Amino acid sequence: MPQRIRIISAEVPEPPAERWSNCLRVGDTVFVSGMTARTGDGQGVIGADAYTQSKAIFAKIKHLVVAAGGEIDDVAKLTIYVTDIKDNVGVWKARAEFFSGHFPTSTLVQVAALASPVLLVEIDAIAMVEPAQ
Repeated sequence: MPQRIRIISAEVPEPPAERWSNCLRVGDTVFVSGMTARTGDGQGVIGADAYTQSKAIFAKIKHLVVAAGGEIDDVAKLTIYVTDIKDNVGVWKARAEFFSGHFPTSTLVQVAALASPVLLVEIDAIAMVEPAQ
């Protein structure tokens, strides 16, 4: 069974102890929990629109994947949750600023709500990275 390693980035605030892990590396696969645009103190949110929130979220995903030994283009799968399906345009615009070449596979769904009414987007990711040295 591959070793499970909790990945931490100074750029991405960790949740309180014993709630969940933001990122785990299991073998050569990196799993990133649903990221939102919450600020480091957890009290605020970066951006009032889906585009700005998505940019903040993709930046967090990038920091975690890099901390796990990969690059943003190693992301193979995204699952994107929006509270308004019309926000897909802002999400796709932000996504194009982070990925190149073969874009990750992706699912985008509208949900009734996220953890806070000010959150418009939540994204989780799976990346395949080079074997650990």
